[in-house]
Amino acid sequence: MSSMFGGFGRPQPSSAEKIAAAEQEMDLVTDMFNKLSQACMKKCIPREYREGELNKGEGVCIDRCASKFFDVQMKVSELLQAEAAAKGAGGGGGLGFGGM
Repeated sequence: MSSMFGGFGRPQPSSAEKIAAAEQEMDLVTDMFNKLSQACMKKCIPREYREGELNKGEGVCIDRCASKFFDVQMKVSELLQAEAAAKGAGGGGGLGFGGM
């Protein structure tokens, strides 16, 4: 039944395309994690370690930093999605001249 109602002329992605999409998503997640780690460690962890574990202040700083990082990522994502939706709904043939 799904072939009767699904797709409407849209070809289903092949296994290779699914794998490529999953690899791209993994790269994006890895990149975001690395940026988060670098930014928060630079801000919250001193270069010279005094203890083997995080102290309370460092742990709180890391928690707040990670929370702010994800808040900013979500806001940027929402703005980009709204902009893309506005460009898509604006019509104009898709020549890319709408913002000029």
